[in-house]
Amino acid sequence: MKNILIFPCGSEVGLEIYRSLEYSKEFNIYGGSSIDDHGKFVYKNYIPNIPFVNSNDFITILNRVIKKYKIDFIFPAHDSVVLKLAQEKKNLNCDVVSSPLDTCELTRSKLKTYDFFKSIILTPKIFKNINEVDSADFPIFLKPDVGQGSKGTFIVKNVKEAEFCLEKDKTLIFMEFLPGKEYTVDCFTNRKGVLLLSEGRERKRISNGISVNSNVVRDSRFTEIANKINTSINLNGAWFFQVKENYEGKLTLMEIAPRIAGTMGLIRCKGANLALLSLFNALGYDVDILMNKYDLVIDRALHSSYKHNIKYDHVYIDLDDFIIFQNKINATIMNFIYQCINNGIKMHLITKHKGNLNLTLEKYRLQNIFDDLILLKENNRKCLYIKEKKSIFLDDSFSERKSVSEICHIPVFDFQMIECLME
Repeated sequence: MKNILIFPCGSEVGLEIYRSLEYSKEFNIYGGSSIDDHGKFVYKNYIPNIPFVNSNDFITILNRVIKKYKIDFIFPAHDSVVLKLAQEKKNLNCDVVSSPLDTCELTRSKLKTYDFFKSIILTPKIFKNINEVDSADFPIFLKPDVGQGSKGTFIVKNVKEAEFCLEKDKTLIFMEFLPGKEYTVDCFTNRKGVLLLSEGRERKRISNGISVNSNVVRDSRFTEIANKINTSINLNGAWFFQVKENYEGKLTLMEIAPRIAGTMGLIRCKGANLALLSLFNALGYDVDILMNKYDLVIDRALHSSYKHNIKYDHVYIDLDDFIIFQNKINATIMNFIYQCINNGIKMHLITKHKGNLNLTLEKYRLQNIFDDLILLKENNRKCLYIKEKKSIFLDDSFSERKSVSEICHIPVFDFQMIECLME
């Protein structure tokens, strides 16, 4: 197995790379961060305190991490990291999954990108300063020359608003406002320079510069633009570009990024795992892409992860209205049960089931899962049958949980609490 370091691992990009590689049998995943964030709750192999890319000792300490954990590839998960690692590639003691340096430098600057592509594809009109903007040009769009997503961007309606924004950030560039729909086109170019994929998706809802609702869109113009970009600059592996419709409905370039996008999970679930393909491509393999034809929508929200200090070797768990809920298996509970089995934790089924317990377990295919079956009568108290001290108790009944908590002095859980136990 090759050891892969995702850095920074807790960014939305880093988390998408993790989800893409988590169950790959070819790669062992490490997550690195400069500051603790959500990555600390996700990665089993977590490496904190890697310096920021602008630190003088960044490469020195990064090489120590590479040596200590025998890292074979670094997967950059932020635009600034993409550029820095491309610049320092010769000084690193491992490989980097990215496009060549000239492409990383060009695409990091919006002005350089627009200037390079202005005679190849439609790019936004750029105003050199506020004096070039006529009243008829408003509203206009202000964005940082070096940035990502929609962070630090503004739509301004007049000169006064533009000057106010410029006081906050003098690096803002003035460009025409594009009022139409916005699209991301996820692409993949193999190591021979052949474009294998250009799949578009509409950015329907944006939060903090991240597309949190997106759906597949088929448009031949996406492939036309992708081919023009691919034949104009050196690309290798996964990349994407964003376009937006102008007042005439024409697609206008917004940015190009030679990295994984945070919402590439949409096409991953259609069959194109671009992070995995990028690694195989970097290893020198010829890759192919198989895409399913169905339509798909992705909608993202905050996801919670937990860490606790509960130490338990045994789980006592209820059956009716818990594992079996409304005549169906509760899939979330089964996920937890098998997590416990994988960790060597004993599972005790403790139930007042009124039917034939063995037939019910057979009906729902629950035989041979539990280490112990404790079948009680209705007037029995479950707290009297819990013998192990390092245990937890899961039951939908408040009265049962209360008595177990008071008498057995162990943690008790209703279904709505289970998520804090999930790894």
